[in-house]
Amino acid sequence: MFFNENANRRSFLGGLSAIFASILSPIRPARLLLGKNVPVVPTASGLTGFGSTGNVYDELGVTPVINGEGTMTVLGGSLMRPEVEAVMSLAGRHFVLMLELEVAAGNRLAQLLKLPDCYTALVTSGAAAAMQSGLAGILTGDNEQFIQQLPDLTGMKTEVIIQKSHRNPFDHQLRSTGIKLVVIETREQLSRAINPNTAMMHFSNFANASGEIKVEEWVKLAHAHNIPAFIDAAADTPPVSHLWDYAQMGYDLIAFSGGKAIRGPQCAGLLVGRKDLVAYALLNNSPHEDTLGRSQKVGKEEIVGMVKAIELYLAEDHEALNREWQRRLEYISASITRIPGVSTEYSVPDVANHVPHMRITWDAKRVTASPREISAALRQSKPSIVIGASERGGGLSMSSFMLQPDEEKIIAEKLTQLLKAHAA
Repeated sequence: MFFNENANRRSFLGGLSAIFASILSPIRPARLLLGKNVPVVPTASGLTGFGSTGNVYDELGVTPVINGEGTMTVLGGSLMRPEVEAVMSLAGRHFVLMLELEVAAGNRLAQLLKLPDCYTALVTSGAAAAMQSGLAGILTGDNEQFIQQLPDLTGMKTEVIIQKSHRNPFDHQLRSTGIKLVVIETREQLSRAINPNTAMMHFSNFANASGEIKVEEWVKLAHAHNIPAFIDAAADTPPVSHLWDYAQMGYDLIAFSGGKAIRGPQCAGLLVGRKDLVAYALLNNSPHEDTLGRSQKVGKEEIVGMVKAIELYLAEDHEALNREWQRRLEYISASITRIPGVSTEYSVPDVANHVPHMRITWDAKRVTASPREISAALRQSKPSIVIGASERGGGLSMSSFMLQPDEEKIIAEKLTQLLKAHAA
């Protein structure tokens, strides 16, 4: 069902009924996108022209980097597993009804994640798109006129409550719907802020420690006033349990990034939540036309890729991965701390990017280069290495969970060379 100039209420609701029938029915496995006699995708050696060298970045004059910072969007997120690439290739060999695929994939994901019976999932074009579409669905419900008029909120609720410490650049996605953010700091201010225009209460989970109202209380307060509670949990895996923890906690909608630790397509994310609200979000999203989310198209390949990525992520030995990530950091530390004045310390963020990190510091009297100078030199080296200068406490800050095998050896060697070169 698509919106167009001739769309009417009857055809709109007819399409909606079909969507709800699929979403609200018992979970059924999505059909595998497999077929007989499908063509074999050529390998790099079989290509001519662009890509024939096997290194598309070199051909474009772009320098690949060794990623010592983590799942940063500016670095391309994470690297997909070969199995994810394989099923995406299978998905690309067939046409499919996109709405049917979205619903079927959501049902399969709900099954994999053992979500509550009244919950499902929607593959979106990233966590930011999940935030926008989720709020849009709360605002419009299944009202075609409202869907088409966003961000004009005439006739709709107009406010979203957020804690001051939870404001961040990503709440632009909320503001794009036309709503006003009502900023509060205390429980008393929250109580006064709630009114008939309140559409949603938004929580940025990475800011949980900095706000007065914590994650479990926020959803309880929202529900006490019959207000939907949304949580932005984009980078909140690992631990893997966060994929269902917030649903179990009662959050009505949850946004996850697909291209971070889950290692799905970089341009994909997940909106997990109540079946009715997820259905409304889909009505505000591609492939529907004349919607706020039409520009945030997610392809059949990314949808199928996310299902596979979640399947693989759930099956991983996460404790073994953590040990390996820590080992890589310790290998680098063992090399650079041989230099007088250089020291390291380890930490794991409580929320978001919950993996081993290492901070590297040195006595400025014994190593004269600044952290920013060392970071810049690493980026300019061959191969290029990205490790950020720490914003808090000085020094360099890095994680190792996006390193490829043996890249910790390259980092250790180059960083040791640079620090020694500036030793007093």
